[in-house]
Amino acid sequence: MAHHGHTLPVEEPGTLEQNSGQLGTLALYAGVAGLLLAVIIAAVSGNWARLQFSYLHNFTFALSISLGALFFVLIQHITRAGWSAVVRRLAEILTNGFVPLVVMFLPILFLVISGSDTLFLWNNPEVASHDPLLNHKQIYLNPTWFTIRAVAYFAFWILCARFYLMTSARQDKTGDIQLSLKMERYAAVSLILFALSLTFAAIDWIMSLDPRWFSTIIGVYYFANANVAFYATLAIMVFMANRNGVLNQTVNAEHRHDIGKLLFGFNCFWAYIAFSQYLLYWYANIPEETMWYMRRQENGWEVISMLLIVGHFVIPFLGLMSRTVKRNPVQLTSWAVFLLVMCWIDLYWLIIPEVSPETPAFGLIDIFSLLGVVGLFTFGLVKLSADFNLLAVKDPRLQESLAFHNI
Repeated sequence: MAHHGHTLPVEEPGTLEQNSGQLGTLALYAGVAGLLLAVIIAAVSGNWARLQFSYLHNFTFALSISLGALFFVLIQHITRAGWSAVVRRLAEILTNGFVPLVVMFLPILFLVISGSDTLFLWNNPEVASHDPLLNHKQIYLNPTWFTIRAVAYFAFWILCARFYLMTSARQDKTGDIQLSLKMERYAAVSLILFALSLTFAAIDWIMSLDPRWFSTIIGVYYFANANVAFYATLAIMVFMANRNGVLNQTVNAEHRHDIGKLLFGFNCFWAYIAFSQYLLYWYANIPEETMWYMRRQENGWEVISMLLIVGHFVIPFLGLMSRTVKRNPVQLTSWAVFLLVMCWIDLYWLIIPEVSPETPAFGLIDIFSLLGVVGLFTFGLVKLSADFNLLAVKDPRLQESLAFHNI
């Protein structure tokens, strides 16, 4: 519900680069150092396979945040939402992450094109020719089509993200209401393409790590993870902005409350999808499906599985349910950080058992890969967002958002 009345004051918060201090520079140093150290440790230990899987794991983690942000932007426009006008620019800025991510995807693409089967077993023609199941999938799982699809995914994500960010930024100068209507018109078809691209990306980059495994909802599973990761990141960004004296007059407890509700809701959705998939596989009892879960229920991986049940659902379900918690900046941010860690562990559970079924223990390669990927991702965000205000100052729904009040 929104109250309409007199015009409320709007601050000019400046850009992300202006308000983040040395964050961009520090992120660049951390990113380069992290990846170099990960490569050095892999070279010394000879564990190149772990480096590749760890890099992919952290890449999909960073990607999930930008995907969640793009979905948020599209869904706000198609529903003509008013409450979110004060935080939508933060989401638009997060979609800038697709640009550094496409660069970071190049090593993975190079490995596939060069014929490496370390990550993707289907990329070994000899193995595929002697396995009827893999041989049958070669029409889809081959380096050429893998590359074409990856180019298509990133082309759509980047073009869509830039369209919404640039159009919104243009409105900051002109105040033209027609620009909002233009963004609304393209939201429906963009959402369809978003759903298709995210689903097939999850199939290509996560599900096909085990080419004998079947999952019809891996796209929805990754989508749920992406939304939890995004809302957690958004809550953290709002807290950091407020702590630095930015957006204090525009983003308040009402907006934090809605961010908290969406974080809580999508976390419950993630649990529903995860449980639904497990239940279907359990009673169908098909070997190609159950073997995938067996790797995650033995040799210590059952501890990670239980951690996800308790840590990703039960504890945050109880902790985030309260209205008071959602409206308290420190408490909401604490839960956001906790759930962001759980999203990382969830992707670890999806990907790493394919390279380390004998133990779930993570090492320095995983830590430095995380530092490297997230560091370069953050650097790209800061640099690409240098010209964009943190608030859509002439959005036609800004006054509605400023006056927003939860029932």
